Amino acid sequence: MEKVNKENLCFMSACDMRDVIETQEYTSQEITEVIIERIEKINPIINAYCTPTFDFAREMAKRADKVVEKGEKLGLLHGIPTSIKDLAETKGIRTTFGSKIYENYIPKKDIVAVRRLKEAGCVILGKTNTPEFGYKGVTDNLIFGTTRNPWNLERTPGGSSGGAAAAVASGLGPLALGSDGGGSVRIPSCFCGNYGLKPNFGRIPQNSMKIYGNFGTFVHNGPIVRYVKDAALMLDVMAGEDDSDRYSLPKPNFSYLEKLKEKPNKIKIGYSLDLGFAPVIDPEVKKSVLDAVKKFEKFDWSVEKVQIKLNHTESVMWAFWTSGFAFRLKPYLKQWEDKLDPGLVRIIEIGLNYSAQDIKLAEVQREMIFEDVCRFFKNYDILITPTLACFAFEVGKRAPDKIGGKEVSPLDWLPFTYPFNITGHPAASIPCGWSKDGLPIGMQIVGKRFDELTVLQVSKAFEEISPWQKKNPKFN
Repeated sequence: MEKVNKENLCFMSACDMRDVIETQEYTSQEITEVIIERIEKINPIINAYCTPTFDFAREMAKRADKVVEKGEKLGLLHGIPTSIKDLAETKGIRTTFGSKIYENYIPKKDIVAVRRLKEAGCVILGKTNTPEFGYKGVTDNLIFGTTRNPWNLERTPGGSSGGAAAAVASGLGPLALGSDGGGSVRIPSCFCGNYGLKPNFGRIPQNSMKIYGNFGTFVHNGPIVRYVKDAALMLDVMAGEDDSDRYSLPKPNFSYLEKLKEKPNKIKIGYSLDLGFAPVIDPEVKKSVLDAVKKFEKFDWSVEKVQIKLNHTESVMWAFWTSGFAFRLKPYLKQWEDKLDPGLVRIIEIGLNYSAQDIKLAEVQREMIFEDVCRFFKNYDILITPTLACFAFEVGKRAPDKIGGKEVSPLDWLPFTYPFNITGHPAASIPCGWSKDGLPIGMQIVGKRFDELTVLQVSKAFEEISPWQKKNPKFN
């Protein structure tokens, strides 16, 4: 293609892609072909896509261009290449959940989020890699192997939406659908240098109860992108109630993308580096987040350190997480144990040991955590934390052994993400700096209940004064 540098096209925002497709400056077929060419080159290195669907993508792009040629009304994502995490059932496309149990499963229908993306005109490039049933914060499984971080191939991209985040960071599609049950959109967005949004629970209908059991009330679908405006665009498409999900919320009476043009006059921000319980944070992460928080003062917004203490978060998360997987997968354990991730087997075994009284206690404590967070938001509009306590660690580990030279337990590296799965509040990870070794560092922006809009507006304001998109991973 002579019109444009191919790499620039691969890293173009989805909003800009939509504009050039509408004017036919570039067709959806041209853009899709350039990105497919890049996937064929880069994916063997990082293993982001587990099931590419290039023929399907070409068909969708061709149909999209015909609609433009006829002058018909275009969808919000018309002709834009998009990836789908392999936990999201997608009609006619193999969806494995990263598990040998479903290695050859081809769904007969789409989950709501995928259906809405299709109806908005997106072009599906394929499914992205995930750990088995999304159970851990790194990305590997016994079917497709390990996904690697595009900034350093010896490091993890995080998980469980690790394939999605690695793809977006590498220019293998501008939009990715991820899901987040304990940080699984925000963790890989942080490690890969993307913007990832976990909307308020229920904002995007989700159909995960069949995968996670009782843990499903922690799970949110959400976008992973390179530009804040692209997250708003995806949310405009996917938000809104659906009778298949009793927890789903009504669609707002405004466009997130249009409202993104407005900057709030007065915002009161509180920031915490420990949420009252996080035991350790890497010094480079701490400095990067503190430097980033100060930048909000340029808008005349109030910024202050706060004392917020969340109790029982780890025990609540552990109880729901393990018992949810135990409930869902116990029937398969005898037949499939030797073909399941050993770490997942251990999670199931732990979950089976919880009593009804244990789970009820966790439910009560969950409500207490929710009340504590809501109490904080009576006085503040936004809560800022690090996204994670460290930057990307070595491939092959489920968690780092040490952070800042201190030995840590398995959940100590992600204390800031899962509390907001417990409460359901909207939260985003935005790049805010780089380690001395060139690895991305993320800052978490948490909003009031139901208020993704302010999270997006604050994110956009930070993006304007601290953009990160000109820095891309390099491959030999």
